[in-house]
Amino acid sequence: MKILLIYPEFPVTFWSFKHVLGFIAKKASEPPLGLLTIASMLPASWEKKLVDLNVDGLSRKDLLWADLVFISGMDIQKDSFVKTIEKCKSLGVKVAAGGPMVTQEPGKFPDIDYLILNEAEQTLKPFLKDLAEGKPLRLYSSEEYADLSQTPVPDWSLVRLKDYASMDVQYSRGCPFNCDFCSITALYGEKTRVKQTKQFISELESLYKAKWRGPVFIVDDNFIGNKRRLKTELLPALISWQQVRNYPFTFTTEVSINLADDKTLMEMMARAGFHSCFVGIESPEDLSLGECGKTQNRRRDMVESVKTMQRNGFNIMGGFIVGFDNDPEDVFERQASFISSSGIVTAMVGILNAPLGTKLYKRLDADNRILKGFTGDNTDGSLNFLPKMDAEKLRTGYKNLVKTLYSPKVYFERIKTFLLEYNPPQIPVNKTTFFDIRTFFITVFRLGIFRRDGKRYFWQLFGHTLLKHPENIGTALTMAVYGYHFQKVSDSI
Repeated sequence: MKILLIYPEFPVTFWSFKHVLGFIAKKASEPPLGLLTIASMLPASWEKKLVDLNVDGLSRKDLLWADLVFISGMDIQKDSFVKTIEKCKSLGVKVAAGGPMVTQEPGKFPDIDYLILNEAEQTLKPFLKDLAEGKPLRLYSSEEYADLSQTPVPDWSLVRLKDYASMDVQYSRGCPFNCDFCSITALYGEKTRVKQTKQFISELESLYKAKWRGPVFIVDDNFIGNKRRLKTELLPALISWQQVRNYPFTFTTEVSINLADDKTLMEMMARAGFHSCFVGIESPEDLSLGECGKTQNRRRDMVESVKTMQRNGFNIMGGFIVGFDNDPEDVFERQASFISSSGIVTAMVGILNAPLGTKLYKRLDADNRILKGFTGDNTDGSLNFLPKMDAEKLRTGYKNLVKTLYSPKVYFERIKTFLLEYNPPQIPVNKTTFFDIRTFFITVFRLGIFRRDGKRYFWQLFGHTLLKHPENIGTALTMAVYGYHFQKVSDSI
């Protein structure tokens, strides 16, 4: 068969980094890891093409070539997802769909021919068997969680690696915590399931052999969900692999704040090449943390926890939420104060929403507080429930908070606060390339000369870093570029 795998387009959001890509001559931030993995699960004799709509356009010729289209996506990609299916149906091309969005709401997509829900390791094989026998069902689902040791290496040959700013790999699924607003445990469970160490290293080796060098995002929802396996198996092997190859990759991942409690784990991650971690902070209000079940964040000095991780070599990116029932009227000022004092430069603040299947959704639905209109983008100011705080006050407070956080003066000051604590990991640094020099001059010209606002703050940061933190000038300039994107996004809210 001829299989066309299609990844829908992302709108411009906080995490799309669309306004950054021009600085570094890339087309998208990350490749579609899920579809690349699916491609490796399909029969080797089948012809496969992948169209990432964040990189390329979808042509009529592509669709007419295909016997079957595979498509996946998340809520935030819904508009592009629906339009793509309409194109397929107009040309009579059959569509098989999976991924988190259709798994949570399969009834919303009547035009899809085959729904392959939950984890593909469980549901794709029976579909392929039935398809080969000429009797495929419309829906395949499973209540069993997948054994990740059966997950194949993604098929990197289907994408042009140079189009992307970072590569993606996955080590685990699931999270031991059960925050009520998070759909991860609803999809993947509370038990952390991990790949075998040799298996994960072989995925990195496949990227290395494909000539990728640079950032790699380990997309786990909580990378430290199984600390014992990390410290005794994966990280020792990863450190050895990186040292032998002179550190071709730098890693970013998602962790819970209790990483700050484990000095050994932080040291091992830094030695392995981890330099950035996303942490769900959510709120400085303890009652709001209790309300959403964020137990790991309670009864601790969260600012100090963040600074501890920064001192151990990690740039901490933080997730923050406003709109909890227990949020006080001054929650916006308290969030701004926490973010400024912690030196979290990349602070993603969103309005609380209730994804389908979460404990929060069920609780609010029981109280008749659910509204239609879940977009999956918690930075667009939308609400899919009736909040306790006046809705207009919540939206206004949120918008003012985001615009304040990403105003040039406040943002560049936050970078300085971060640099006071940051102790970069002592690992080999790759030699400066022509590409690095090109990016440097683009950054200086766009942010220091041609930018309408914030030029003086850029030069203040530049001079401050050269004088006091010269070893971190690259980090400071990278953050300045991110700030350009974040300001553009905040201006559109």
